[in-house]
Amino acid sequence: MNSAGTPEQKKATVSYYHQPLVTSSQVKEVKSSTATPSSRQFCCRFNDCFRMGSVVSTNRQQQQEEGKQQRLERPTSKLEEQVTDLEKEVQKQKEMHTMYKKRMESTQDYLRYCLRVAQENGFLDLIVNNKYPISPDAINGNVSPRVPAFVSLQSDLGRVINQAKMNGWYIDPAEIKLQEIIGQGSTANIYRGIWRGLDVAVKCIHPDFFHKNENGVTFFAQEVETLARQRHRFILQLMGACLDPPTHGWVVTEFLSMTLKDWLHGPGNRRRERTKPIPPFQERLTIALETAQAMQYLHEQKPKVIHRDLKPSNIFLDDAKHVRVADFGHARFLSEEEMALTGETGTYVYMAPEVIRCEPYNEKCDVYSFGIILNELITGNHPYVETDYGPAKVALEVGEGKLRPALPEDNGKLGELIDLICLSWDGDASVRPPFAKITSTLREIQNRIKETV
Repeated sequence: MNSAGTPEQKKATVSYYHQPLVTSSQVKEVKSSTATPSSRQFCCRFNDCFRMGSVVSTNRQQQQEEGKQQRLERPTSKLEEQVTDLEKEVQKQKEMHTMYKKRMESTQDYLRYCLRVAQENGFLDLIVNNKYPISPDAINGNVSPRVPAFVSLQSDLGRVINQAKMNGWYIDPAEIKLQEIIGQGSTANIYRGIWRGLDVAVKCIHPDFFHKNENGVTFFAQEVETLARQRHRFILQLMGACLDPPTHGWVVTEFLSMTLKDWLHGPGNRRRERTKPIPPFQERLTIALETAQAMQYLHEQKPKVIHRDLKPSNIFLDDAKHVRVADFGHARFLSEEEMALTGETGTYVYMAPEVIRCEPYNEKCDVYSFGIILNELITGNHPYVETDYGPAKVALEVGEGKLRPALPEDNGKLGELIDLICLSWDGDASVRPPFAKITSTLREIQNRIKETV
């Protein structure tokens, strides 16, 4: 007999040694399905190896096909994501375009009104006939917003420096050791600092703010003076100020690390789903009441102080969860019956419709902002989180009177609060209640709740 074997045997031997490798898991699979009592001492019979090889080969082919399909799908999925992102960006640009168009129309309407008033009072002829010259800078838009007369007369930096030194809150920058940044904004960075052994918050105005803004020093002096005048337990306490702009325009206040935004929603950006349990209702109501009390104090000063940027990130909480209203960088003084007109000021989500439309406004713009915050405290949700709108779209819809955040469900106990929210964010500023009324209403609700507990 030929030791090499017949051609058929050779073919079988070659086929056997060229079977694909088998993993341990695959061996166990086949073994469990093909083993018999007579073959327990072996992994499997010789003929089973061929069947096993074909099974493994088929499984491997399927895996290869699936891998190929996944590789084909990945670029498509990535491309779809890019297309979706582009569509969102296009939609955002459309919303911005629409908003700017509406703003331009509103500005044109206001200019027509101004021209009509000028004509009725004889001013228009003086302007047209060059009897009241206008500088080229004003025509070309190179002039910073005009400072209200009260500000330019009363917020002189030199006078504020004298006041600070006389009352003991003038601080030499060398006394402060700046630590880590705890907040950043378009005009300033906020640091934790150490001053005479005490942790403080130091708002450092960017030097560029003073270089690029003709009235930068005046606005800075006004912010310091506004904060220095406040004596209320729910308004951030001024420790002092470094009054040497542009390099050392620093506002030094008590240091509080927790904002209402972080307390209510947790750290990070706005999300649809909560990442922490909603705080107890009575605590949320107390914070609303203390915020209203602080705003009542500001509005009842003479001249009244309007905040113009009231929002949860500008409301701090101390260790006992008491409120401190902060950031008076946008605040302005208004005398009785006076209206402000400085264009958009604040944050879109909390901005009153008349401010969005660039119309004259008064202290009731703060009441609108509070209405949004009160609803946020009661529902525990970010404003407009139930929509997919960006800030520009929100501003457009609010400015046209078509949009407000979703109200809480009335469980039979929230009716009075819901009514107060709706009045506070009414489109007609004259309908919005003063903070004195808001404070008394919230106090009554709080007392009733305490009696039932």
